[in-house]
Amino acid sequence: MHLRQWALWRRPLRLIIWLLICEVATVTLIVLATVNSSNPSETDWLRFVTLGVCASAHLQLSRRQEEAMRSRKPTVHIDLVGIWSFAAVVVLPVHLAILSILLSRTQRWFVARRPVHRYLYSSCSMLLAAMATHGVVTAFGQPNLSGLTVWGSLVQLAVLMLGGLTYFSVQLTVIASAQFILDLRPTFAMLGTKDDNELEALTIALGTVAAILLVNLPAALAIIVVISVIGNRIAEVRQLQVDVRTDPKTGLLNMRGWREGAERALSRVERANGTAAVLMVDLDHFKAINDTWGHPAGDDMLEYVSHALRGATRPSDIVGRFGGEEFVVLLPEADVNEAEQAGERIRRMISELHVPTTDKRGGPVAITHRTTSIGVAVYPQHAKGLDELLQAADAAVYEAKENGRDQVRLAS
Repeated sequence: MHLRQWALWRRPLRLIIWLLICEVATVTLIVLATVNSSNPSETDWLRFVTLGVCASAHLQLSRRQEEAMRSRKPTVHIDLVGIWSFAAVVVLPVHLAILSILLSRTQRWFVARRPVHRYLYSSCSMLLAAMATHGVVTAFGQPNLSGLTVWGSLVQLAVLMLGGLTYFSVQLTVIASAQFILDLRPTFAMLGTKDDNELEALTIALGTVAAILLVNLPAALAIIVVISVIGNRIAEVRQLQVDVRTDPKTGLLNMRGWREGAERALSRVERANGTAAVLMVDLDHFKAINDTWGHPAGDDMLEYVSHALRGATRPSDIVGRFGGEEFVVLLPEADVNEAEQAGERIRRMISELHVPTTDKRGGPVAITHRTTSIGVAVYPQHAKGLDELLQAADAAVYEAKENGRDQVRLAS
């Protein structure tokens, strides 16, 4: 509760300024939307209460799963309660839709397990998306979801799909912009994982169905509540499956997950009589970071290196954390020249990293100009099996360190 100890002040100044700009813009747009809105009707209030009851039921029935998922996943998290937010945006006047979202976010705060500035920013992304979506949907006239002809239903569905695309795009843009300002490098990771985007699309689709039911058959919203709670439980199981294969500090594959993917990829390469390369990436003098600034600084360094590895590799490449300060990359269909070029690209990107963090006393510091030793082994030139490739790449790393570090070394 002490202002000076807020996690916000440990973020880069450019990010703090951006967060404040978005929050001020959100509040300003809310005020303008509220002032320009007409008084809600009795039907609007009844629908508002109905959505509020459904959202509260969903929030309470999925509380345990939500707490567990947020504890395990410190990154972007898709919340299925957005079903009710999207339905509110489509059906209710904009100021009631905003109020509905604020009430849901207030309830969710008690299981959020996020720093205040991050939770406020994600709430702003939802509110900005809601206002943009409401503007797009109402630009074609007030939505009419009952008593439609076949042609009319197709038109309304097209409008709702356009609204859903707007809702998805605005949230994605707002969240990705903060990540870009933090890292100053555009990467595919900023667009979210495939699972996250699929879950967001499902949320919008169910929100569309909820809006139609709210107008035509409100009692049937109980079915959507059941579906949403089951969806939370399915998402929890899916997240558990991901956790078993993922390194919690970096979000990369752990050795179990990496080995499973690498063995499958290497088998495909063998059948096609192709080539593949394994890169062992070892951060030089990593222990000095922990000794000088503390283990949290070391964790921040590992996180930034993981982002650099994602940005320096192809979607088909398999990246994992080998352990400690070592990372491993499998490059399918890569020959010796391509593997060495990839190693040099990774070495250069890591050397250019600027990692804002804190020292042992909590003061701001930046880690820069870190060097990396990288070993490269190519199939079938250096080894035939995955374990042999790992051993060859690891031996090349030691040769790189013995020859002065900060270099890419090909297996002998």
